[in-house]
Amino acid sequence: MSLPVYRFAPSPNGHLHLGHAYSALLNYEAAKQNNGRFLLRIEDIDTVRCTPQLQEDMLEDLHWLGVNWETPVRRQSEHFDDYTKALTKLDAMGVIYKAYLTRAQIKRFVAEHDATGTPWPRDPDGAPLYPGDNNVLSHEEQNSLHQSEAPYALRLNMGKAIELAGSRLNWTEAHHGKIEASPAAWGDVTLARKDTPTSYHLSVVTDDALQGITHIVRGKDLYHATSVHRLLQTLLELPEPLYEHHDLILDEAGRKLAKSAKDTSLRELKASGVTPEQIRKRLGL
Repeated sequence: MSLPVYRFAPSPNGHLHLGHAYSALLNYEAAKQNNGRFLLRIEDIDTVRCTPQLQEDMLEDLHWLGVNWETPVRRQSEHFDDYTKALTKLDAMGVIYKAYLTRAQIKRFVAEHDATGTPWPRDPDGAPLYPGDNNVLSHEEQNSLHQSEAPYALRLNMGKAIELAGSRLNWTEAHHGKIEASPAAWGDVTLARKDTPTSYHLSVVTDDALQGITHIVRGKDLYHATSVHRLLQTLLELPEPLYEHHDLILDEAGRKLAKSAKDTSLRELKASGVTPEQIRKRLGL
């Protein structure tokens, strides 16, 4: 039997906080306990926000925690060709299309629909499902956009994709067994954009397969997204990992920690005198 392979895959668009430390340490310790491998992947498809300095700080913080990984580290920004190949395969299946609605157009359409008293459907994260260009744009407007250099998103035609996948989708959740996947709840998710050849959903399943990841241990905030990942894995004929979604580290108000909210970073804790041992004890490890 092959060795189990775990990974920690942060985005260096801000400094790591306790939530990242918890996930990194869970994966690192699981790999050691199971005589497996531990990989670090840098999810830096956003090449503007994910700066070299933030990447350097992230590696420094992980080393400070006592986390070590195999080299070389996979950086998504160096592997856009891999995602383009996956997109080309999906395109040949007829399950992706160019979508031209802007965020403002989607917001206006949803607001008008909600005002009628019937809420527009939302995905598990609370974002409105893509309404489709036909519901907002005339045929003339769509033709004009197709012929122009207008920005667009490449979206998954969820209905066609589910039909093509065929069999009932599920995933194996550690300690819980088989979980039925419900990708339709996400609507036509974005897989890439005109100026960015991938998205989180597409890159994560591609990378996990190429790196031979067997065990995915990540936060419960990604539990429902697993439905989309299992659909893409099925379409692209990628192996199915074992999943385990752990509890999130919350602040005093019960909100999950987030870089965007400027929650206390590991670097700030380190500067205040907190030790890696105290971090582990605080996280219950």
